[in-house]
Amino acid sequence: MTEPSGETAPEAAQPTEDPQEETPEAQTRTEAPGTPEAPAAPGEPDATEEPRATEEPDAGEGPGAGEEPDAGEESEATEEPEAGEEPGSAGADVAASESGAGGTPELSEAQAELAAQRELRARIEARKADKGGTVSSGAKLSGTAADLLAAVRAVEGGAASGSAFYEAPEPAPRRPAPEAVPAATVRPPAPERAAAPTAGTTAAVREVLARGGAPEALAGRVAAALGENAAAALSEDPWQLLAVSGVRPEQADGFARALLGAACGPDDPRRTVALTVWLLERAALQGHTALEIQAVRAGLAGHAVPDPEQAVETAVSEGAVLVFQEEETAEPESDEDADPSEEPSRPAAEEPASPVLLGLDRYALAEESLADGLARLVKTATADTWEGPELERAAGAHGLVLHTGGEASRAEPVALAEAAAARGLRVLVAVHSDAGQHALGAAGAAAVTVGGLLAGTAGPGRDEDGAFALDLLVVLDAPQLDVETAAMLVESLPDGCRLVLSGDPEVLGAPGAGRVFADALAARVCPRVASRLPDPGPLGELVSGIGVGELNQVEAPGKEVVIVPVRDAGEAVHRTVQLVADSVPRAIGVPPEQTQVVTVGHGGSAGTRALNAALKQRLNPGPGRFGGYDPGDRVAYAPVPGRTVTGTVLSADAEGLRLRRGDEEVHVPKERVEATLRHGWALTAHQAAGTRWPAVVVVLPGDAAGGLSRPWVYTAFGRAERHLSVVHGVDQALARAVAEGVAPERTTRLRPLLEGLLATPEE
Repeated sequence: MTEPSGETAPEAAQPTEDPQEETPEAQTRTEAPGTPEAPAAPGEPDATEEPRATEEPDAGEGPGAGEEPDAGEESEATEEPEAGEEPGSAGADVAASESGAGGTPELSEAQAELAAQRELRARIEARKADKGGTVSSGAKLSGTAADLLAAVRAVEGGAASGSAFYEAPEPAPRRPAPEAVPAATVRPPAPERAAAPTAGTTAAVREVLARGGAPEALAGRVAAALGENAAAALSEDPWQLLAVSGVRPEQADGFARALLGAACGPDDPRRTVALTVWLLERAALQGHTALEIQAVRAGLAGHAVPDPEQAVETAVSEGAVLVFQEEETAEPESDEDADPSEEPSRPAAEEPASPVLLGLDRYALAEESLADGLARLVKTATADTWEGPELERAAGAHGLVLHTGGEASRAEPVALAEAAAARGLRVLVAVHSDAGQHALGAAGAAAVTVGGLLAGTAGPGRDEDGAFALDLLVVLDAPQLDVETAAMLVESLPDGCRLVLSGDPEVLGAPGAGRVFADALAARVCPRVASRLPDPGPLGELVSGIGVGELNQVEAPGKEVVIVPVRDAGEAVHRTVQLVADSVPRAIGVPPEQTQVVTVGHGGSAGTRALNAALKQRLNPGPGRFGGYDPGDRVAYAPVPGRTVTGTVLSADAEGLRLRRGDEEVHVPKERVEATLRHGWALTAHQAAGTRWPAVVVVLPGDAAGGLSRPWVYTAFGRAERHLSVVHGVDQALARAVAEGVAPERTTRLRPLLEGLLATPEE
């Protein structure tokens, strides 16, 4: 399982709660986090106020005209993912082209990144296609698992379809070390735009959808997901509708019944295979790269599949999913350490086997390629003696180094990059977000985004083998790397290149599938350097305490931390608007455009939808005449699934919307607006991860208690640079979440793969 997630990887959906009627002229006061009491009645003095409690920045107490959210809005764990959080099923729904900044015919960074990713993935698959052999996983299967493996072998032997899914993940061939540094690196030509579905294909799909009673508006997305033969494929197998993001199994079932009538049933093999794939795709949205076979069977049973075991076997035999069982890497206990009074341990053959996992080939390929690439860097780096701090010495002696620490520690890998450049090495610093790039640029350190580096729009370019011309790559915000992005990044590094991954292990994980940084740390196959630089000030003290499970009251003489108790979700929305529009600008000096609201989920009475509606009404009222947006609206833009940036609407025309994102202008085509844009005054913590703002307002209504965890609180509170306001309505749930709320781990395969490739006998 993964962190609580609202609609994609991270955010937990909030339970529905009817907000109570807001009390007029409610008195607000502030307390230490985790120990709120009910606000005093209007005009009633508070005799129990903590002497060190920080007052709300604005002295005004009367509620303004903040709009109450719709009490009937529901928040479901299965609602459609919001823009910017869904990693996507197979990249098909993001293949539509976008115009570059300024309306020029050149590709945007997002388009170039997607095309570069497809090119790299195709090259990796082509390498593996040249290899022979079978998948080594599963050597210790027995019982039902052995039956599944037999199905795999049947596919490999040609007795069933889908053999292309089962080729061996052998290590990629080593690139020979270049004899001399080339005088100039070669950038690949701009990738071609992805071909949009033809009008005929879309029309044919629209006709099939109409026959099945499905919304015809889905025609473009279905055609993009299923290709030129989408209409025929959908007519033959209506459950392929599940390949379209947002379509639910019950909707696909209704569509299938309308098309097939009595010819379909709950045990139809087409249905069970599609559901198996859908369950694994949904798990990927929550960060898993694989699922235990029991979890898949339980999910199938929950969707009325009569024989889940047979359904899984069918999905495996048809090549729709892969089956894995990793080899155990733990060393058996030595006889000299054993207690003679205890019974002898069972033979190794009787030890409990590692769980049987099911996964999709795209994530299996990514994890195996990433593990092999990291092992290649470790084994091909030439050890050297570098004088300097611990991080610098470790980077000189090893090909892979992991660096951990908070915000203040980011200076250490940047200093490492500067020292390596002074040694004459080709060095690059990469960050996860545009905001991180701008922050480093303001501090005098050059950096590129990971997306820009992979897309070829930034960085040193590639040599003839497709490798970056680098000797050292430093990646900040490493916990935000999903497994597919990390695999493409590592695959692009030449032999002998050093890689330093740096980040805060306490923050929420990547919005995409995988937990690359956490798995690499847990594998213990390379040096791990922990920073000793503390984050400064009251905010640093508060966030550092949360990281170790303590919610401390901190002295905040400059109103760096303010707690605003609320009774219900309606009051939470009102107080949030008041803080952003009035209190923080007046008392702290941070304007609304530099203040970010962070909440637990998208739905509910105080989720991002309700908060954005109220904030728009106050900060930029308008009819939303351009697809729900007006010039001046703040938006969350997802140029590719899983990566969210904030921007401002500049204008609109018949072709789409024009945004200002940082220092550049971006054109969003009309057909992409609904899929990639949301109002962005309020974000979820996962959308906000990797970016910081001068002021942050964290909203915790009473119905958000179930979505809180220590990583969530740590991430949300840590987004603030100068000021943090906490709209607090969860009573003691906040303190409990910090002390006990460890987010569930994601199911991945990278750690055992790394251990198998790099673990030494003494480890």
